[in-house]
Amino acid sequence: MPSLPQERVIQGPSALDLNTELPFQSTLKRRVRKKKKKGTITANVAGTKFEIVRLVIDEMGFMKTSDEDETSNLIWCDAAVQQEKIAELQNYQRINHFPGMGEICRKDFLARNMTKMIKSRPLDYTFIPRTWIFPAEYTQFQNYMKELKKKRKQKTFIVKPANGAMGHGISLIRNGDKLPSQDHLIVQEYIDKPFLMEGYKFDLRIYILVTSCDPLKIFLYHDGLVRMGTEKYIPPNESNLTQLYMHLTNYSVNKHNERFERDETENKGSKRSIKWFTEFLQANQHDVAKFWSDISELVVKTLIVAEPHVLHAYRMCRPGQPPGSESVCFEVLGFDILLDRKLKPWLLEINRAPSFGTDQKIDYDVKRGVLLNALKLLNIRTSDKRRNLAKQKAEAQRRLYGQNSIKRLLPGSSDWEQQRHQLERRKEELKERLVQVRKQVSKEQHENRHMGNYRRIYPPDDKTLLEKYENLLAAAFQTFLSGRAASFQRELNNPLKRMKEEEILDLLEQCEIDDEKLMGKTSMPRGPKPLCSMPESTEVMRRQKYYSSDSSYDSSDSSSESDENEEYQSSIRRSFSCPRSISSQSPCSADIRPLSAQQMMSASRTTSSCRSHSLNRASSYVRHLPHSNDANSNFQMSETLRQPRTKEQEEDLTSQTLLVLKDMKIRFPGKSDAETQLLVEDILDNWKFHKAKVASYWLIKLDSVKQRKVLDIVKTNIRTILPRIWKVTDVDELHLYRIFNRVFNRLLWSHGQGLWNCFCDSGSSWESIFSKSPEVVTALQLQCCQRLVELCKQCLLLVYKYSTETRGSFSGIGTDWGNSRYLLPGCTQFFMRSPVYNLKYSSPGMTRSNVLFTSRYGHL
Repeated sequence: MPSLPQERVIQGPSALDLNTELPFQSTLKRRVRKKKKKGTITANVAGTKFEIVRLVIDEMGFMKTSDEDETSNLIWCDAAVQQEKIAELQNYQRINHFPGMGEICRKDFLARNMTKMIKSRPLDYTFIPRTWIFPAEYTQFQNYMKELKKKRKQKTFIVKPANGAMGHGISLIRNGDKLPSQDHLIVQEYIDKPFLMEGYKFDLRIYILVTSCDPLKIFLYHDGLVRMGTEKYIPPNESNLTQLYMHLTNYSVNKHNERFERDETENKGSKRSIKWFTEFLQANQHDVAKFWSDISELVVKTLIVAEPHVLHAYRMCRPGQPPGSESVCFEVLGFDILLDRKLKPWLLEINRAPSFGTDQKIDYDVKRGVLLNALKLLNIRTSDKRRNLAKQKAEAQRRLYGQNSIKRLLPGSSDWEQQRHQLERRKEELKERLVQVRKQVSKEQHENRHMGNYRRIYPPDDKTLLEKYENLLAAAFQTFLSGRAASFQRELNNPLKRMKEEEILDLLEQCEIDDEKLMGKTSMPRGPKPLCSMPESTEVMRRQKYYSSDSSYDSSDSSSESDENEEYQSSIRRSFSCPRSISSQSPCSADIRPLSAQQMMSASRTTSSCRSHSLNRASSYVRHLPHSNDANSNFQMSETLRQPRTKEQEEDLTSQTLLVLKDMKIRFPGKSDAETQLLVEDILDNWKFHKAKVASYWLIKLDSVKQRKVLDIVKTNIRTILPRIWKVTDVDELHLYRIFNRVFNRLLWSHGQGLWNCFCDSGSSWESIFSKSPEVVTALQLQCCQRLVELCKQCLLLVYKYSTETRGSFSGIGTDWGNSRYLLPGCTQFFMRSPVYNLKYSSPGMTRSNVLFTSRYGHL
């Protein structure tokens, strides 16, 4: 055993080295506590006797509070807590026990619930030895013993106290006649053919973290303890039934045997690590992947049995808390699992307060990792308390003034009022679900980054396995909460529950369109805002609203700087580009007449530094289009729009769009097309060098608004070219453009992760948005989308390259980026060029030939 460390006062959070001498004994004095500082995460550990918990709290940088402090961010208790205490917790607090978890952690409750579940799903619950609960099932056990005698069979049974622990009161029997009929006992069939290691019987202590019950989230720690017996195993007979050191694997029992081996390495002694055990299995040609899969399935199915009880108790303690909100409870469970000779896992018992004693170094190494990784997964932040108080104030104000509340439908309301009311309720439901989905995505991103040695086993990534577990979950609710099973089944079958963010946004957009039709309003353009790099450019866009609209020019929506700030503050509109705006947008005319050539030249003189986001293209096809100032042409175009196109016409126009997209290129400022292509090829050839830097720039340095503006370079030009090809005035009415919109939103999914997945082999592809969609996407449309994604990838690489050359860093964006002075440095200098659409006007100024072309063929 290593020597005891000297007591020292911890002055601040310090990382613990694995080779540090261990604080095994309870002779260590209580450390001097620091004064509570503002912005510090606090922890109340008065309810634990384990020193390793305090050490991990220090390592995490948490501040230990006094024993009486009930306002700490984290409360850790060894014993189960009363439901009243959980009900009194604030939303920013965390406590390490769930209410109702005793339904699987007491031996008699576990046996009772498992018996019920076996009757409902006998083929799924085969990992529990046959069990009888005394005194209620004493008669059934005696009848079973009589049947065995008739068949001349003899079995061994293990007898345990109903609420016992640490191996106390356990015995083995072969004759059940002497068992007392009125004692509270658990009798199980003894597994007499266990998997042996070096001739010894052993069991596994598996550590499980449950972070939420609404929805259920389970993590399995990929290490643990192998606890071995201290006598060579011999199958039970009349002579060795009392040799508990042979048949029991409890550490609390075997540590008293003089043959118990304490060793500092993980591959020797009576206590070893599961990490070593998996290496042992692999060395002996056993399937390690199947081993972990079987363990995971056993754990999930067991916690599915507990879920109805835990969820019901939790909702009773926390009434009014919306589903998907932060859970104030979490729990670290210890599963005791025995392997038979075929490596099939059998559940022995579950400990809701597993021992975190560190009698040996292997205890310290394993249990420190369990606790440290668990606290990191919880994502306790210093801002949680402040946010909770602000949320409470906002909620009180909302209730006081009745804000965002839907008016009740009065009796005798007209059909129009009923439809409006249904639409409002639908939109509110979608908005609430959208907020939940985004919170869930944010949680999963944090969990994926801080999982450590934990693995998420529920919900699983395998959709088939998830469907199987959900069926078991529905059966569990039907079995244990039959009166509330119908409401849970409705929750489970709610189609919104399985929808992703972009799908909910699609539904919200459709609700807004239906609402506009119901109100008799004209649908407003839902395109992206134009990129304006200087204040003067914004003023030019404002003045465009006051010109009469007699042209076919189709402009993106423009808004003032205050509107942009309002949009930035809106949590729903911030993450994705238009057209999926949920809240009301600033008024903007659908048809905006561009400035004339003379006006444009004067404007360029007064604002010589103003840059325009431009697209270089022209062709004979464009030259034959009607002039922008021809009202009759506009009328003919709108008439053409009203006439439904044939399938052949749709395919022909889609083919033309694909040709134009293939010819389009993004030009780097100050370089030719060939030089720009060389830049892109150079980045791709040295991708190992650039990969981490591009990822840092796109995923970390740029927030969601800035990411959207990068893709708007492509999107704005796409909006400009489609009306020319398809001869429409409103590009939003095109089915192809709606498909493009879904692709753009998918690329911005999960803070830009959608586009980044296009650079990597792993991750969800943007093409998956069409797999569940009811609409049919043709091969030509899919090719257009593929080309669109390629343009977006090139655009990101060139903007990244420009930012590194101009700023010398990966941010490429100043602190005043959002004030319309520098919306995106360099991006407004990029323009897209096509040999077919040979139209050139560059930024910051426009040449004479550009202006002449604009006045003749219309502003693009």
